Amino acid sequence: MAVSRITKEDLKQRLDGDQSARPALADVRLKYAWDHSTLKLPGAVRLDPKNPQAAGLTKDRDLVLYDSDPNEITSVRMAAALGAAGHRVHVLAGGLPEWVSANLPTETKDAVRAVPAPAQAAAPPAATAAAAAAQAPAPAPAQAPDPAAAPKA
Repeated sequence: MAVSRITKEDLKQRLDGDQSARPALADVRLKYAWDHSTLKLPGAVRLDPKNPQAAGLTKDRDLVLYDSDPNEITSVRMAAALGAAGHRVHVLAGGLPEWVSANLPTETKDAVRAVPAPAQAAAPPAATAAAAAAQAPAPAPAQAPDPAAAPKA
């Protein structure tokens, strides 16, 4: 099934236009991308890609889906399922990355989980000891004995 795509410019124009012609927006990003993001398109609702039922979305209004993949992989799959169920569906060309890179409006949302900080590997004990020794002051050089100070036999 061919899926209709809408450009970011066309979508922005429709969002700014007549309220009665404004499409509904649905974020269909995969769980990890959704959970770790703080951005979404203004007014977008979340649709779980594993459960493509458009709960609460009316079929008499256009529906624009977007995800975080520039090739719209998840959006296309969801659009096919929702289109088969009778929805008028379009996919945002380039997805959320295209929209954000054009500095178009977004809303903030809570990230379910913060992105984990990169783990710092603990240095092995030998490396730690070697590093500490390298930072310690060097001992004073040993001096040769003074022959005049040596006891005479």
